[in-house]
Amino acid sequence: MRTAITLTALATVLACSFITAPAHARARVFVASYGNDANPCTFGSPCKTFQQAVNVVDPGGEVTAIDSAGFGPINITQAVTITSPDGVEAGIVPNPGSPGISINTTGDVFLRGLTIEGNNSGTDGISLTGGGTGTVTTLGIVHCVIRHFTHDGIYLQPTNTLHLSIIDTIASNNGLEGIDLSPSGNGTMHGVVDHSTASSNSGDGITVWGSNSTLRIPDYLGIEIVNSVASTNGVNGVKVHSTAGTVATQVTVRDTSASLNGNDGFLIEGGNVFEDVFLAHVVATLNVNHGAEGSNLTSFGDNHISGNINGDTSGSWGTASFH
Repeated sequence: MRTAITLTALATVLACSFITAPAHARARVFVASYGNDANPCTFGSPCKTFQQAVNVVDPGGEVTAIDSAGFGPINITQAVTITSPDGVEAGIVPNPGSPGISINTTGDVFLRGLTIEGNNSGTDGISLTGGGTGTVTTLGIVHCVIRHFTHDGIYLQPTNTLHLSIIDTIASNNGLEGIDLSPSGNGTMHGVVDHSTASSNSGDGITVWGSNSTLRIPDYLGIEIVNSVASTNGVNGVKVHSTAGTVATQVTVRDTSASLNGNDGFLIEGGNVFEDVFLAHVVATLNVNHGAEGSNLTSFGDNHISGNINGDTSGSWGTASFH
């Protein structure tokens, strides 16, 4: 019933635009369980797979799933939005040894409402590499579920400046990290992880890794993690790593829980003098090692760090100020 209501509303909203659109326009295309990749990917004659829809849509256009089905892995090389309405489950299962979604583009990419299932054979759920030095790319991942990949749920390694939003997303039961933010070369990221969960991953829940980027101040790697959970992971809940001589790394964590992890709730390591992590109203309990460990670590004094097996905190703690 939810799907039928969604389809009726979707058809009503889009009808006028299809009446007046020229035959060659591909600003919005569709996939469906009953589709065929030989079709023109219109609402009335949809494609079968996301890949074919992405191949034919205009740069910056939108691909929408009409009903619930599996629509195959995707290789994205242009700006695009891929979305499914509420009540529709758009599934993606990768080929063994490959990512579910590969992104290598200078354009803006938005992914919404996708269920990406690795079946313990796909490498990464969402993998972004490259992007072109000197360009700014936006990546939005909203209301997605990414699980059972052999490497990372979300693996982002841009070589440009990436503006990132991960919102209302679950990355769980992956072979290494749930969310791995690791720019390389001249790459960096500015972004937010909000209302998201990284749990039951074999490695870290969320990793912010600055040590592969060679950028220097005034460029920096800046991530805010808010209203999120990084718990029950095999190693750390949240790990920040930035070595001397690599990009300045600034991370703020607010209203976030990192408990029941195999090592630390929050671990800051690497020794970069321009590496700073700020904790505000976080919870770290019952971690096997420490609740929070590292240098250049600042607490705003309103955190709940208690009951961790090898001690609640370790390392040097600074004052609430940026360098």
